[in-house]
Amino acid sequence: MTAHETLFCETLDNQQRLAVPYEIYGLNFVRVESVIFDFAARLCRDYDGAFWRFMLVSNGAFYACPAENKLFTVRCENGFEGTMSADAFGLTCVLYSTSHLSFDGSGKLAQACGEQHHLLRDWMAQHDEVRAILAAID
Repeated sequence: MTAHETLFCETLDNQQRLAVPYEIYGLNFVRVESVIFDFAARLCRDYDGAFWRFMLVSNGAFYACPAENKLFTVRCENGFEGTMSADAFGLTCVLYSTSHLSFDGSGKLAQACGEQHHLLRDWMAQHDEVRAILAAID
């Protein structure tokens, strides 16, 4: 990404919900999705499941976020406590997940997660809640 490139994001439709994650992660997406939901439960005590929207950023980054229009109270092991929109909460959960899974050996999953993590950080840098997300993942 160039310093002046403005990224944009779109919600994936039902057909793309299967195709895009499979293109990025292959069959490992089942594991990625599970880790995302696990981090959601760890980071937000009130989280008890939700329908998640799948998002694609113009730079190729993929993430998911709860479809609910509400604030999530987030508490992280690094001491961060605060509230986030559903979009920022989902992005935070996916950043945690891609970082975690990028250390999963030298296989395709680790490589895909490492690449996605860096692409997502570019999107995060333009997010309205960038400071809260950075504080949560630091």
